[in-house]
Amino acid sequence: MSTFISDVLNKFRENRKNRGCLLINCSDQPGIVATVSRFLFQYNANIIESSQYSTNPEGGDFFIRIEFECPDLQSKKEAITTSFQTIADNFEMNWKITFSSEVKKTAIFVSKELHCLRELLWEWQNGDLMTEIALVISNHEDSKESVESLGIPFYHIPANKENRREVETKQLDLLKEYDVDLIVLARYMQILTPTFVEANPNKIINIHHSFLPAFVGARPYDRAYQRGVKLIGATSHYVTNDLDEGPIIEQDTIRVDHRDSVAALKKIGQSIERSVLTRAVKWHLEDRIIVDGNKTIVF
Repeated sequence: MSTFISDVLNKFRENRKNRGCLLINCSDQPGIVATVSRFLFQYNANIIESSQYSTNPEGGDFFIRIEFECPDLQSKKEAITTSFQTIADNFEMNWKITFSSEVKKTAIFVSKELHCLRELLWEWQNGDLMTEIALVISNHEDSKESVESLGIPFYHIPANKENRREVETKQLDLLKEYDVDLIVLARYMQILTPTFVEANPNKIINIHHSFLPAFVGARPYDRAYQRGVKLIGATSHYVTNDLDEGPIIEQDTIRVDHRDSVAALKKIGQSIERSVLTRAVKWHLEDRIIVDGNKTIVF
């Protein structure tokens, strides 16, 4: 890791040492916001951002994200986390509390198409992607030089259907060794097994073009061109065992027409893919996402 990136992350940790975030979902009922606010007030915490959503005020589901600033938070973290459990039990909450100074560690998986990887590395180099990129894993060596030039460990692990179990064992061992919090599939063209996915629930983010399910398989842009598509888009989602059908985090589209060649369509598609994936990753790193079944609430 470069000295610049290290300095940016250290400065971020210092500036956010008193910043915390609560993500909560439960059945909608009176008193949730008041109770949580009083709880934070007991620790002299100041709520600086609060977003909430209810599916139905009468018996629906309730979701809330609260970001707060709390003096001497580092010495209070354990007490806050432990004592909040009583409130969570009373309201039967699904919840988690995170602390901004604990910067998440990310692993990036990539194959031969490097546009998404390059976008993530660019944002990271600029100090706009607040994460520690712990390692990059690839089944090809195309990105090795650019990754290692930034001081990021690179692991070339060739993968195919025949050695998938062995490959994933190596990958899981590396993820454990580097204590990875998030896995980003930046155009990693291998299908993950249920064992791998189940070991990382809601921790794997994928990106793909928006032609699914109309153009499944190889050469989707060629077939889209032949059909005269008028919109190109991209979808970023959490990975589940249902291929490309996990909870959607972010999507975007752009209009195209008959003047655009196959090459132009691919270039437009790559541009959308890299921006959509980057936004999804940022929102995850900022703890702005609650997964609810097979959909997401993004604050």
